Amino acid sequence: MARAEKVAAVAELTERFQSSSGAVLAEYRGLTVAQLAELRHSLGEQASFSVVKNTLTKLAAAEAGIAAELEGLLSGPSAIAFVKGDVVEAAKGLRDFAKVNPALVIKGGVIDGKAMSPSEIERLADLESREVLLAMLAGAMKASMTNAAAALNALPVQMAQLAGALQAKLAAEGGATAPADTAESGTDTAPADTAESGTDTAPADTPNDEPAAAAAADENASTEE
Repeated sequence: MARAEKVAAVAELTERFQSSSGAVLAEYRGLTVAQLAELRHSLGEQASFSVVKNTLTKLAAAEAGIAAELEGLLSGPSAIAFVKGDVVEAAKGLRDFAKVNPALVIKGGVIDGKAMSPSEIERLADLESREVLLAMLAGAMKASMTNAAAALNALPVQMAQLAGALQAKLAAEGGATAPADTAESGTDTAPADTAESGTDTAPADTPNDEPAAAAAADENASTEE
């Protein structure tokens, strides 16, 4: 490869490292051209799969600032899946293809600037995809809105029931206190008024007390004479 071609290849790899959300390195020894085409088709828009030269890829990784994350992975026949879409879907595609075609060996990679081991990429593939998570979130939000609407619709009914219960309680309390007021009125006030009018007032209001006393005195005088 001419020097100008190497420079162009390094620049292209550097740009793909920088513009991708992740890069997964794999060993493809033993895969046929037809199988590589099948892998690219299965990844779809999530990732592009390219066979690379280790020396040029090391230079590109250094220029992209991820040489340390890819250290030790660039040995033997190497290919890189540059992730352009959902990293979870890309990991699922690589894992599922490797299960059917053991010749594809995932060596590791870098996702969002973080080095990923093969086991970590396997766990990433077990996660729900972005579309599934968004659908679950939308369903949860819809359920919450439905519950809130039901609660608001039930609020007037509950307020009416509460008002009715409060009115019934007040009516019951009013019926219990009325007899007590009547009893006090009949036992304390009326006898007190009657006793006072019978003992103190009535004798004071008797007419002609003085003429009667004078007549009694005259009668006694006549008897003495």
